[in-house]
Amino acid sequence: MLQCADNSLYTGITTDLERRVKEHNTDNKKGARYTRVRRPVLLVYQEKCDNRAHASTREYQLKKLPRSKKLKLVLNKTQP
Repeated sequence: MLQCADNSLYTGITTDLERRVKEHNTDNKKGARYTRVRRPVLLVYQEKCDNRAHASTREYQLKKLPRSKKLKLVLNKTQP
């Protein structure tokens, strides 16, 4: 999950997290249209999945969550 410059949250899946965040921040062809106009973006939450099917299912679940629950995930992940 990425936090955009306007404080919105963007959720997506990838097989290479570092590359994908870089694309969102710098590449006008490979970065998502949503994040292109909301740069810079910052990685604030991640989960590892066993396969693409599971990752897609989880992405769908996260996208359906209200913002407040997404922020709770972000806060709980960063606290010790």
